[in-house]
Amino acid sequence: MAPNITSAPTNVQFEKGTSEDLHRHQVTNGETKKYPEYRIQIVWRNVIIFVLLHTAALYGLYLAITSAKLVTTIFAFFLYQASGYGITAGAHRLWAHRSYKAKWQLRTILAILNTLAFQDSAIDWARDHRMHHKYSETDADPHNATRGFFFAHVGWLLCRKHPEIKEKGKGIDLTDLYSDPILKFQKKYYLYLMPITCFVIPTVIPVYFWNETWANAYFIPTILRYTFTLNMTWLVNSAAHLIGNKPYDKFINPSENRGVAIGALGEGWHNYHHVFPWDYKTSELGNYAFNFTTAFIDFFAMIGWAYDLKTVSMDMVRKRVERTGDGTHELWGWGDKDLPREDREAAIIVNPTKDQ
Repeated sequence: MAPNITSAPTNVQFEKGTSEDLHRHQVTNGETKKYPEYRIQIVWRNVIIFVLLHTAALYGLYLAITSAKLVTTIFAFFLYQASGYGITAGAHRLWAHRSYKAKWQLRTILAILNTLAFQDSAIDWARDHRMHHKYSETDADPHNATRGFFFAHVGWLLCRKHPEIKEKGKGIDLTDLYSDPILKFQKKYYLYLMPITCFVIPTVIPVYFWNETWANAYFIPTILRYTFTLNMTWLVNSAAHLIGNKPYDKFINPSENRGVAIGALGEGWHNYHHVFPWDYKTSELGNYAFNFTTAFIDFFAMIGWAYDLKTVSMDMVRKRVERTGDGTHELWGWGDKDLPREDREAAIIVNPTKDQ
């Protein structure tokens, strides 16, 4: 599905012309210098790795259906949830957006879960995500959705980064992340911690605790779980930027996608998130039906490990919906339960249907 690009302001630096044009024609001291046109450079090593990884994950799915013990599959699902929180509650909402604060106990837990997820260190993940929000849908966005679904989903990991990413990345402030000793420790020892946390421990536990076979233990709670978690995260970059409605801002690509919200533990309400990125809920929902990460954070807030939770007032949301929404918001419109009866009866309906 092609992205819905408009001419409305995007709040990024590239308002006139594309970032590609600015990259090829950069103005320095009043003179325009031309740069070579950017060409995609495929990293074939990564292509091979991801092909093998997904092939192994399919084999793991086959084993889960044909030979694995039920407890092994349940364990894999538990690890997917746990590692997912390391991304959603940790790298995303806590460290990338600082939408809430956490005591060292919770930060330690999230750092461990983030390592289990194996999507780069939390500092590097947060750096790329801050780039994504600051330069959304431009060449400085690591997974620019205007380049298509496949690129936004996984293609951005299969080729060299666009020069704009490296250039604009120099201006991203990460001092708050490097000042956290837990994150510094994770980044420093990541190449040692990640293999043990993501691959070794999830394989050993089923073998020694419930006598699972080594093959089932490796391909299901390790490889299949890891690959599935990756794709759930990637769907936020691809599907949630290309498919869905836009009740808060119709002028941007990010959309509300319930399917992604379910798979990514609450991260699919993306139109709201890009409008209000500081909201720790990343959605307007008042319950936890499709936002397990919010429930996760609220639990730790209840015991005092999470605090300074930032959110958005209903009045601010209402005003934004009325100003830039696409009309699909289920509240503050026709059918709203709070709509006064006299207003409903006084409304003028042009070309009404028979059931009106």
